[in-house]
Amino acid sequence: MSLEKNQLRTFYKSLRAALTDEELERKSLEIRDNVIAFLSERKELTHFHLFFPIPKQREVNTYPIKNYLENKGCAIYTSRVGSDSLALQTLFLKHDTEFQFDSWGIPVPLDFDLVNNESIQAVFVPLLAFDQKGNRIGFGKGYYDVFLASLDPSVLKIGLSFFSPEVSIPSELHDVPLDYCITTESVIIF
Repeated sequence: MSLEKNQLRTFYKSLRAALTDEELERKSLEIRDNVIAFLSERKELTHFHLFFPIPKQREVNTYPIKNYLENKGCAIYTSRVGSDSLALQTLFLKHDTEFQFDSWGIPVPLDFDLVNNESIQAVFVPLLAFDQKGNRIGFGKGYYDVFLASLDPSVLKIGLSFFSPEVSIPSELHDVPLDYCITTESVIIF
């Protein structure tokens, strides 16, 4: 992993940490509104994989997106770490399920079915930073790169970000680029 990636990771973690709770919620709702506008032009999409925010990481609050998708009758999936080192298991969420935190502070649904990922049409991808080509930096464990690589190539990979893109981020062969990134201000197409 490059020094530049680690520096960017540290920088964006500090930017997130500087957000007040009110700013984080306002920005999350702005992203939700842009997700709604994005999906209004893509009514064929009905099966979504969604990450849920780790509070200590100050991630985008995706529960408002979940509520919107549920109200539209969409199928919602998420993941949890499986027994394999980098493999994520796909979970189909039951409507209005509650969540509990696992040992890493990741919200995990209490009511779900363990399924394969063949029905997923779009994945909302967590990230710390992204660039103008769709490369992204996550937390460095590689879970999402392995997961995204396992999906059909037609599945849309959609980042959610509080911040604008960098010009360029170093990428490695195993990195899976985004198709779109939705920010507080716009939808960026790669």
